[in-house]
Amino acid sequence: MSTEVLERPELKDADTGPEMFHYVRKEKIAESAVMGTFVVALCGEIFPVTKSPKPGSPVCPKCKEIYDSYAE
Repeated sequence: MSTEVLERPELKDADTGPEMFHYVRKEKIAESAVMGTFVVALCGEIFPVTKSPKPGSPVCPKCKEIYDSYAE
């Protein structure tokens, strides 16, 4: 029997600076929030939906640029 201490690695998201919200297909948001499936943002980032943005929340500049180009 060993008395060696085993360290458990920390499982957390990479520190990417301030949290930003991304543009995602509307029909995929609820599915991801309930089932834990991953979504693909307009900028290409892949992640599970875990939070809802509040008014004034920072938005990913790349997603915003792509979204705005559709409106033109």
